[in-house]
Amino acid sequence: MSGQNIVFNEKERMNIVITGHVDHGKSTLVGRLLADTASLPKGKLESVKSSCEKNGRVFEYSMLLDALEDEQKQGITIDSARIFFKSKLREYVIIDAPGHIEFLRNMLSGASRAVAAVLVIDAVEGVAENSKRHGLLLSLLGISQVLVAVNKLDTLNYDEEAFRKIKNEYEEYLNSLHVKPVAFIPVSAREGENIVQLSSKMLWYQGKTILEVLDSFHNLPSNEDSFFAMPLQDIYRFSNDNDERRIYVGTIVSGGIKTGDFVRFLPSNKEAHIKNIEVWSAPLKTEAKTNEAVGFTLKEEIYVKSGEVMVKADENALVHASSKIRANLIWLGSHPLVFHKNYLFKLGAAKVNAKLEKIERVLGDEQSGKERSDLKKNECGSVILSLSHTVALSSFYDNAVLGRFVLADNFDAVGGGIVLENIRVENEEKGNFEEELFALLKKHFPHRFTDQNQILYQI
Repeated sequence: MSGQNIVFNEKERMNIVITGHVDHGKSTLVGRLLADTASLPKGKLESVKSSCEKNGRVFEYSMLLDALEDEQKQGITIDSARIFFKSKLREYVIIDAPGHIEFLRNMLSGASRAVAAVLVIDAVEGVAENSKRHGLLLSLLGISQVLVAVNKLDTLNYDEEAFRKIKNEYEEYLNSLHVKPVAFIPVSAREGENIVQLSSKMLWYQGKTILEVLDSFHNLPSNEDSFFAMPLQDIYRFSNDNDERRIYVGTIVSGGIKTGDFVRFLPSNKEAHIKNIEVWSAPLKTEAKTNEAVGFTLKEEIYVKSGEVMVKADENALVHASSKIRANLIWLGSHPLVFHKNYLFKLGAAKVNAKLEKIERVLGDEQSGKERSDLKKNECGSVILSLSHTVALSSFYDNAVLGRFVLADNFDAVGGGIVLENIRVENEEKGNFEEELFALLKKHFPHRFTDQNQILYQI
């Protein structure tokens, strides 16, 4: 559903993902929120109810979201639909993420745009394997604002003990992932209990409704207020009309910069001052900020490469040069993630080879006691990756853009995750210097230096 014909006043907007195991009631919950808060296009609810009556079908609130033919045939949500929703406090873009195991790739892409999550669990079925998997995905993406809705309590005659059992089990699991839910709410999405108003059928629950908890969530601070960082995408060199400028280009991912600022490139640690901020077919600017694609000329002439990250030299930028990281990873490749194989690691503008060095934990396999040798399709885990070259990066929690990466194999994206921390490796700077020196020597003496190891013998 596109939310067409809905007119919102200017309010704060928030992205929230709805997730959970297949058939646990995600779509019904979202349909209820839309209907009970008058967020549907005029006449939409009546139209769907009328259509059901004419065709002899029982009306379900999930039908309000069934926009794809495949969904109607299979009864499962296969895409990350964007649903516009409103409360008195703010506007929401609720991302209805798939729960079926084969559609985890879609769920991951949908959840990556969210700052908060509602995780739905069927009170009858209880905590499913996918409930745990989705909890780990939220942890992988760094989504810390989580509401757990224990649904279908009406089928259990609103039994408090059943709710408490699920709450205790799932809360313990989420705590092991360092995810602390804001609330557990017993609900019946089909009957509208504890969605917008407190239920009279569950007097034993005196907490907040789904809507009230959603309104208590906070948007993340703007990247504009963070430290300055810009992955270097390329360096342009012009030769027409005696134009000798070198323009260092990229998109600013956080903070701001102005002419005259003293900057440092990581991991090379080269430093220079901003001379001009260049804009295509427009006057020079004196400052630039987050999300702007810009170019810079520097007062000092230095040699740096695309993939490096520009930061302010005198600012406490939480960007680190590292060739080994600990990360949370979801594997989506048809072939398992294995040791001793090179994968392409992409983070920001940097692209280097990476190898799996250690699997520390795999979701669903914690109790086996066996050391894992691979990570199979749709498995999630904590791993250590060794990079072929030093890369400038951040912990995901310090900078989401510089802390989120993708792994590729033969041009296919096969995995993605977030950086938890960099692991210090001795002589990282030395290796970086050798690589840079080799590039220079190969450029000026292409026939003499064909192998980086020759540096050790011919200098």
